[in-house]
Parts: sequence; C-alpha cells; structure tokens
Amino acid sequence: MRYQNITLSIPKDVLKKIKHIAVEKNTSVSGLLTQQLLEIAAKDDNYKRAKANQLHFLKKGFDLGIEEKITWKRDELYDR
Repeated sequence: MRYQNITLSIPKDVLKKIKHIAVEKNTSVSGLLTQQLLEIAAKDDNYKRAKANQLHFLKKGFDLGIEEKITWKRDELYDR
C-alpha cells in the first residue's frame, strides 16, 4: 500500500485526547485515522455492493409461483 501525507486541521483539545487514545492503543494518531478511514471505505464498498445486488433482484423480479396467466379478478375473491 502506498501512502501519501495530508494536512488536517483538528481542534487542539480533540487532538490532545486522540494522542492519549493512540498511546493507550499502542499506535499513532496516523494509525488511528488510517484504521477509521479504512473502516469507512469498507462500509461504503459493502453498501454499494449490497445496493447493486438488491437493484439486480428488483430488475430481475421474483418467481411468485404463478406459471400461468391469472384468470380471476380481485372482486371475485371478495364478497362485495
């Protein structure tokens, strides 16, 4: 995996807390951010894959078990 440096602007109090969290997890701020960004990207990929899969099923349709043309009308099924 190739890396690229970026510049972030984060409130100082948030950065201070994140540095403490990184130390507790035996990693760096960069490591924490990378992990979170990878999770966000993976969730987005999973969402797009699931959406495409569902759209495929909607376009394909579902077998409702009706092999022949329906010969009855809705009103015939109910006493009205």
